[in-house]
Amino acid sequence: MSAYQIHRLRESHRQQFRWAPHTSGVSTAKPRDYEKGALVQAAGPYALWLALRETEEALQVGDLLESDSGELRIYKYIGFEQAQWFVPEPAPQPVEQVAGLAAEAT
Repeated sequence: MSAYQIHRLRESHRQQFRWAPHTSGVSTAKPRDYEKGALVQAAGPYALWLALRETEEALQVGDLLESDSGELRIYKYIGFEQAQWFVPEPAPQPVEQVAGLAAEAT
């Protein structure tokens, strides 16, 4: 059995997620759009879904499951799909700093 950390999509983003068109491939999720939920033991994502299905803690479309190995799965209408956390690109350095670093290197 694996441990799954549930990340609940914030209610303010749930309607936007529900009406967004389905995309295939890896989904990107922003950590700020989620709240940490319970840590649950289950054989897999679908076993966890079945265990919680008829409880007050049932998974809702847009919620994420993070396995103890760090793998993310997002719950969509069609099932669970692969997801990843959004990682912003580093801000570009100002031209003056880049020129200064190049001069120091020579």
